[in-house]
Amino acid sequence: MFGRIARRYDLANRMLSGGIDTWWRRRLVAAVHFHSPKQVLDLATGSGDVAFALSRKLERSVEITGMDFCAPMLDQAEAKKLREGERYANVRFQLGDGLALPMPDASVDAITISFGLRNLADRARGLGEMRRVLRPGGQLFVLEFSQPQAWFRPLYYFYLRRILPLVAGMLTGDRAAYVYLNTTIGNFPGREALAAEIRAAGFTHVKAFGMTCGIVALHEAAR
Repeated sequence: MFGRIARRYDLANRMLSGGIDTWWRRRLVAAVHFHSPKQVLDLATGSGDVAFALSRKLERSVEITGMDFCAPMLDQAEAKKLREGERYANVRFQLGDGLALPMPDASVDAITISFGLRNLADRARGLGEMRRVLRPGGQLFVLEFSQPQAWFRPLYYFYLRRILPLVAGMLTGDRAAYVYLNTTIGNFPGREALAAEIRAAGFTHVKAFGMTCGIVALHEAAR
């Protein structure tokens, strides 16, 4: 599904979020920057927007790996990197499955995953893999859709179910993909429930911050 929409994915994101997705990413990147990691794994990197944003903010010596199991999305990321020349020399992209990460134990300082956790077939297994490859004291950052504040919920779900698939279908030519996406968003746990899942996977110091009337949350946790 993501392979089908890869070429129009960035355009659809900007249009459907009204551009606010860039602010969400800035909050994530600022949180990562605070911890000064030396190696960062960006899971479900897609077209590479988070990996590139990290590269712009962090020291040039920081090694950033963008990983995804959808090759057409990684092709988009590689094309962006190629267009920028040496600007993103510290970013590399790798094919990999979040449920069986092709990385050694305790090998990275920080892991980011943005709007990808809800697409894992087994969240508990995926979180376990993230914990395995983090070094002791390493940080996990999960930027994900959440459940909105009660007053905003009717309007938000009307948009998700009626407007989003229609507009996305026109932009990408694949309405079915966005029916799937709005379903996964609607069924995803709120930030307290997701924080509990992260704790159950063995993480500590779990914090969650709601944004934009609660429709998105940034979770931080330690290995």
